[in-house]
Amino acid sequence: MDYFIQAENITRTYEDKIALDNFSISIPKGCIYGILGPNGAGKTTFIRIINQITKPDSGKIFFNGEPLQSKHIARIGYMPEERGLYKNMGIGEQVIYLAQLKGMTKTQAKSRLEYWFDKLKIEKWRNKKLSELSKGMAQKIQFVVTVLHDPELLIFDEPFSGFDPVNANLIRDEILELKEKGTTILFSSHRMESVEELCDYVALINNSKKILDDSVKEIRHKFKEGKFKVTIANITSQEIEKLRQLKQLENLSNEGNEYTFSIKIPDNETSNSLITELSEKGEIISFCEEIPSMNQVFINAVNSKHP
Repeated sequence: MDYFIQAENITRTYEDKIALDNFSISIPKGCIYGILGPNGAGKTTFIRIINQITKPDSGKIFFNGEPLQSKHIARIGYMPEERGLYKNMGIGEQVIYLAQLKGMTKTQAKSRLEYWFDKLKIEKWRNKKLSELSKGMAQKIQFVVTVLHDPELLIFDEPFSGFDPVNANLIRDEILELKEKGTTILFSSHRMESVEELCDYVALINNSKKILDDSVKEIRHKFKEGKFKVTIANITSQEIEKLRQLKQLENLSNEGNEYTFSIKIPDNETSNSLITELSEKGEIISFCEEIPSMNQVFINAVNSKHP
């Protein structure tokens, strides 16, 4: 696989605190890669190292096959959780100024500004100051600053913070479109539904160590518990009670002559044998395996250090 970012055995300490401990990760080109973990786990430290805001005590990072260097900063777009725009400077003026710091000419910056302001329908804000805008509107400006210079690597730290659902969807669609154009995207968020929807791969950091990394699909399957969600009709309440006692049904509910519940298959049974058993008691309407959400995976992994 072709990797855009490779980190090898990164360690970073602050006085007596270990922020990252022998941390390694490989981020494929053109994907959305989620960096997850509880507060203080080490996510922000890793992002700061890639942005060369701080340096590791040991270990190596490669940027598109080259050792990470200062020249790579212009090829990165970073949208931090704590936004950093000037509140009393004209919006258009500072967007162009920040683009020039990333290596664009003033003419290039103006052209890209017009493209993005038109695309996000924010042209009317161009001559306003950031202090005149709502938090959500300011977030849109921060997004434009991040992507304006067409970086090869985008880093988003809590990108949907401050957005209402409509604008969160708008920014989500823009992120997906940037990925389709080949941009590699590093994504950090506590919104697990966003991680599940957007990310191709994730790594989970806890207490400065990586405890798992893989594709979202594979990670969710690793955490399966052998549970199935069943809806069955034309079954007596007596049979349901027997099942409840023998099989430890969860989330049992009924509507009319249909019962819905979650059931865990014992180690000595199979899904086929369970289907056969249930079909003898009633009419199976649906039978599907329960795949844990990324939110469940996150909680379980942090609590149990699941492999």
